[in-house]
Amino acid sequence: MEIAQLLQRDGIAVRVSASSKRQALGVLAEVASRRLKREPAELLEALLEREQLGSTGVGQGVAVPHARLDGLDRMVGVFVKLDTPVAFDAVDDRPVDLLFGLFGPRDAGVDHLRALARVSRLLRQKDLREQLRQARTADAVYALLAREAEPNAA
Repeated sequence: MEIAQLLQRDGIAVRVSASSKRQALGVLAEVASRRLKREPAELLEALLEREQLGSTGVGQGVAVPHARLDGLDRMVGVFVKLDTPVAFDAVDDRPVDLLFGLFGPRDAGVDHLRALARVSRLLRQKDLREQLRQARTADAVYALLAREAEPNAA
């Protein structure tokens, strides 16, 4: 599963302010609501339910919040870059500033796991994380993620 299949430019927000994990997830839900044509409150609730099972903060300032929803027919990704990192109960206890949210059908199973694995592998790349932190526009973020996701990217 390629990033370009999950993420579109209108699903990216940069230079976002949040002062808590809940606010960061709220911003992610707002961005996702535009893509999914759903109420932000519904999406935030689904993300918070998942967070109760364990933090989606995967380390190095990255979180991959995700939720399964009724009525979706495919995986959808959104990306948020915070101006200032927030505490997120991440595995390494570092605050998070890069959030890649994934929303999938309730019965997505393998597709959901593949998308999570793909995003996690991509964001483990130190150089990419630093470039994302320097990016100032949604177009720049999209270009970085799409380029790095290509099999032959340098």
